[in-house]
Amino acid sequence: MAFHRHTGPGSYTVGTMSERFDCYYCRDPLQGKKYVQKEGRHCCVKCFEKICANTCIECKKPIGADSKELHFKNRYWHDTCFRCFKCYTSLVNEPFMLRENNKVWCSNCTATEDAPRCKGCFKPIIAGDQNVEYKKMVWHKDCFTCSQCKQVIGSGSFFPKGDDFYCVSCHEHKFAKTCAKCKNPITSGGLTYQEQPWHSECFICSNCKKQLGGKRFTAVEDQFYCVECYKECVAKKCAGCKNPITAGFGRGTSVVNYEDESWHDYCFKCTKCARGLANKRFVCHNGKIYCAECPKRL
Repeated sequence: MAFHRHTGPGSYTVGTMSERFDCYYCRDPLQGKKYVQKEGRHCCVKCFEKICANTCIECKKPIGADSKELHFKNRYWHDTCFRCFKCYTSLVNEPFMLRENNKVWCSNCTATEDAPRCKGCFKPIIAGDQNVEYKKMVWHKDCFTCSQCKQVIGSGSFFPKGDDFYCVSCHEHKFAKTCAKCKNPITSGGLTYQEQPWHSECFICSNCKKQLGGKRFTAVEDQFYCVECYKECVAKKCAGCKNPITAGFGRGTSVVNYEDESWHDYCFKCTKCARGLANKRFVCHNGKIYCAECPKRL
């Protein structure tokens, strides 16, 4: 944006004639009278104002010989008419902008008129004002408020919902899911297990308290355990190999239960011939497991 300065008075001379000259237009003698010389021609004041004077672009009246004339780009003003169209401040010796309809504006009014408008109060946001911008929209800092509580959000965190904006607190109470464990709102992140939302920091192993998000775990009576803690604290021990039975965590997914003892399916085998007995007939003799044939050979 360029601001301009006017170029001063037009090129004519006003004086009192001491020699014998006649008016170029009406031929009246000019000796001893006030006259105007323009473009090498001498004329009386009356003819100058009627024929030669420039017309003020603001008031539409001739700029007489006794008036101070200002001009810019073939446009002319009385000095008293050369004022800001918006605030009426005199622009003589001041920078200005020539806008639509040949109206002149001062630099301050031009800056205000061309400034972006606040989405809240619709007033201009001028240079130096604190503001908030979001998706090509702009607000004064104090006009950017929560749609729910009406408190100023300013440069703080917020959540957009359609045409509305919410502070963190109002968004939590109005929209956020509630954690299945602590019952507090989940404002970011979180996870879902069996269609229930959890904070990541609330979904933890009941024994070691490590977070289970993205890790293998198992649930036992509404308690969650990581693999290691399940093996150590919860899992039954195989009567054959004495290691934890962790169905789904390692080799073998089936468990064989007999009376008060349990086996990995691959550990449940004949004590004598080592034949696998999972889902097969077996015999228990003196607390040991045998296939149907081996007890006959004892």
